[in-house]
Amino acid sequence: MDLASTATFIRPATLADIAQLVVIENHAFDSDRLTRRNFRYLISEGNASALVVDYHGFVQGYVIILYNSGTSVARLYSLAVGDEYRRRGLGRALIREAEGLAREHDCICLRLEVRPDNVPAIGLFHAAGYKQFGILSDYYEDHTDALRYEKILAPGLAPEMVKAPYYEQTLDFTCGPAAVMMAMRALEPSMVLNRKLELRVWRESTTVFMTAGHGGCGPYGLALSAYYRGFGVEIFVNDPGAMFIDSVRDPEKKEVMRIVQEDFIEELQGLPIKVTYGALTVEEIQQKFDAGGIPIVLISSYRIYREKFPHWVVVTGFDNRYIYVHDPFVDYETGKTLTDCINMPILRRDFARMAQYGKAGQKAVLVISKKDGH
Repeated sequence: MDLASTATFIRPATLADIAQLVVIENHAFDSDRLTRRNFRYLISEGNASALVVDYHGFVQGYVIILYNSGTSVARLYSLAVGDEYRRRGLGRALIREAEGLAREHDCICLRLEVRPDNVPAIGLFHAAGYKQFGILSDYYEDHTDALRYEKILAPGLAPEMVKAPYYEQTLDFTCGPAAVMMAMRALEPSMVLNRKLELRVWRESTTVFMTAGHGGCGPYGLALSAYYRGFGVEIFVNDPGAMFIDSVRDPEKKEVMRIVQEDFIEELQGLPIKVTYGALTVEEIQQKFDAGGIPIVLISSYRIYREKFPHWVVVTGFDNRYIYVHDPFVDYETGKTLTDCINMPILRRDFARMAQYGKAGQKAVLVISKKDGH
């Protein structure tokens, strides 16, 4: 019997399949297993699709795909086939169906992680056209690394990515420093990225206060931090007023934030850093990128994380439909990994909507470049 049998077909998973899915899971994997609760969430509530191979009511295998809100990258989260049903083409069929669903969700890239010792799975993904693009250290419960694979689902799509390394922010309030660090490293490969630098850049650029806890970083402080490390910087903001002021309620905190920004601006006025009060379009951001600059863009996190806070991302590439970014924040609580946050494809029109923050629609772009003569 193979998938060509009229009694065998792929369908969406239901809650009634969970008991059989757990049996397949426990036989397929020695660790990092999905639990009954995991399956229930992914089938009924998660931003995911779950498919099973059904033979007369018996589940022979499954695949789960996760989607990223606001982006066009999907993740092949898990794939397993029962021991007695292997080598019958079920894995290949599930991958094909997963890719079809990803396309239906306007995803142009499907990514996954796999253990280096899972030779059959690696062979399966290679045969399906997946290419390795990285390694995640100490990824699995037993501290084994994970190999990262991806497949571009849009024919002819070949974005030229800047060789920007990825750096994950280590604190909730350091997305700006992490983005600046990635841009600087792209331009100066010898620069060492670590938490000490991350905190140093944050101290140099913080707004002091945000909604709660430590302050985030505005464009002026981040620009100064990059400039004093030997880089050229351009600042584009659509509003000369205090950034992020609506994120706090306390009048005294608001006043402190105003004074901090005024101090940054006064310092900038004595330096060869161009400040333009006007918003850049996506096309203009691409022009800066094509000229050798690395744009860092302020976005509202709501379209990706459904929480309203200002967030910085670094632009890594463009093609006709998409802008690609490194997002320094990895939302582990929702099952995300670094794989989901590297070179994230976002439709140009969607990016234009998310590249602003707050009720006032504040927009900010920093363009980091090599200084003239360097």
